[in-house]
Parts: sequence; structure tokens; C-alpha cells
Amino acid sequence: MKKILFSIVFLLPLCVAALLAVDAHQFLNSPLSEPAENFELEVKPGTTIRGLASTLNANNKLKRPLWWEAYARYTGEARTIKTGEYTLSTSLTPMALLTTLQKSQQKQYSLTLLEGWNIWQVRDALAKDEVLEQTIAAVSDSDLMAFIGAEAGHPEGQFLPDTYLFPKGTTDAEFLLRAHRQLQSTLAAAWEERDEGLPVTSPYEVLIQASIIEKETSVESERETISGVIVNRLRKKMRLQMDPTVIYGIGKDFNGNITRKDLQTKTPYNTYTIPALPPTPIAMASAASIFAAVHPQETKALFFVADGTGGHVFNETVEEHNKAVRKYILKKK
Repeated sequence: MKKILFSIVFLLPLCVAALLAVDAHQFLNSPLSEPAENFELEVKPGTTIRGLASTLNANNKLKRPLWWEAYARYTGEARTIKTGEYTLSTSLTPMALLTTLQKSQQKQYSLTLLEGWNIWQVRDALAKDEVLEQTIAAVSDSDLMAFIGAEAGHPEGQFLPDTYLFPKGTTDAEFLLRAHRQLQSTLAAAWEERDEGLPVTSPYEVLIQASIIEKETSVESERETISGVIVNRLRKKMRLQMDPTVIYGIGKDFNGNITRKDLQTKTPYNTYTIPALPPTPIAMASAASIFAAVHPQETKALFFVADGTGGHVFNETVEEHNKAVRKYILKKK
């Protein structure tokens, strides 16, 4: 009898441990719940594995929070969970859930910077974004580049237009720095592959030229031609006489109409009065416009005028140009 009682006392804990081990193994390798559905999970800075397990259990996404916590602590994975927002599926096993939370597979948000936007429009888009953390509102344009961690200078045109993905917790400054680095990479590559003999002396001048091309046309096939006209005028020491530069110089007070007075008013950006490129870009230039700036079309054209359909008519002489202006702008024969 004593031997039987001893066996029971000795074996019972082993049986219980075996049952618990089987239960833990089944739990860790089974889906969180069925049927499968997606759910959102935010891991905030300072969140503990116990707090996370409790949250998942309270939302009916984790049946055995203690097993999950124990496994995470035993494997050391409790210390390597990344903060952020995640879109997850209940088809994941608890083990796979831990792996996912360590790989920064965070929910991504998006924001698009459009080609042709100026710095005021960029700032406005960032300020309206509900996910980005706002840090630059009180930073002046003159201090903005240094504030985001880039080389100090004028911020106009210093960001590559594109759609950028980012997780929650990203600041507007971090967003801008990323867009700036993309611009710098694109510009450096274009500069290395530029045509020989261009009348520009630096990548920054290429960027200025590209910004003018961007504002002058939205027709892809015209970019290189307009670039060719700009190059021709620079080589001949002619004033560029590009309306978008005048508009930029007027600033936020521009009412939609360029007057004769506007064309005669001296500003650093009025290319009807200055004999060179303006001092900075006038907008964000697309990669296509940057490419056009370093690969201008060979043309004899020195003038162009909008034809009313979105495109332009190009001419070599002022007489032909004036005739085109009368036809397309003044509507006279």
C-alpha cells in the first residue's frame, strides 16, 4: 500500500507537468482564434510583455496569456518586441505572433508629395497629416534644413516628390529628411550622367533648372525640349523670361494673373529682369524633370508659348514667337 501511495505522489506531479506541457505546446502552435480575421495592435513605448498579453486576452485574441508570457520570457523574445502599429491576423500562432512583433512589420501610412509643389504646399500637407508627429510648425524656412538634420540652406525644391510610407511615431522632420535624401541621391546620379558642355556648374543649378521645367509643362514629351530652350538661352546670355519664376517671386500674394507690372518688378526670381537662373529652385522637381535638365534636347528653339491644349509651340525667332503669341494668347491672326 505504501508503495502504491508513493508511486501516486511521485507520478502525479509528472503527469500534471506533462499535461501542462502538452497544453502549452498545442496553444503555442495553434491559431489565435478561428475563423481568421485581421486586427490592429499598437505596441507603445514602455509596454511590457505582461501588459501586451493582458491586452490581447481582454480582446479575445490570446486564450492563454500566461503561457505566451512565459514562452516569451524563456526564449528572450520578450525583450526584442518592437514598438509601433501592426495589422495582424488571428490565423497567426502565438509563436508566430512573437516573431512578427520582432521584425518591425508595422502598419504603414502614406503621404504623397506632388511634383511642382512649393515649400508652402509641402508644409501645409505635412501639417494636415493626422499621423505624423508635428515638430516643424514653429521652425522658419531659413532654419528648416538644419533642423531636420540636413545641410543648411533654402528648403525650396529640396525634397523628391513621391509617395512615402512611414509608421506611426514618425515626425514631420524625419519624413522631410528622408525625402531630401531621396532627392540628393537622384540628383547626384543625374549629375554623374549629365551631357557634356551644359551651361550649369553644379547639381544645385541643375535642380533649379529642373524646377522651372516642372512648372512650365506637364507634358512628358516636352520636358527635354523646354530644357533645350533654357540651355540655348543660358548659352546666349539671354534672360530666361519664364513666367513661373515671376509667379514664385510674387509669392503668396499672386492672384492668378501676371501683369506687365509684375514682369517689370525686380525680384530675385524675375527672369525677365535677371540675366541668369533664379537663386533657388521654385518648386519640387520630379525625377523626369531632373533627367531632362541634364539631357536637354538638341534644338534651335529659343521661345515657346502655350497652345491652349496643355502643350507648347516652339520657335527659333522672335518674329515666329510673336506670331504664336498673337495666335494662342491674344487670339489674333
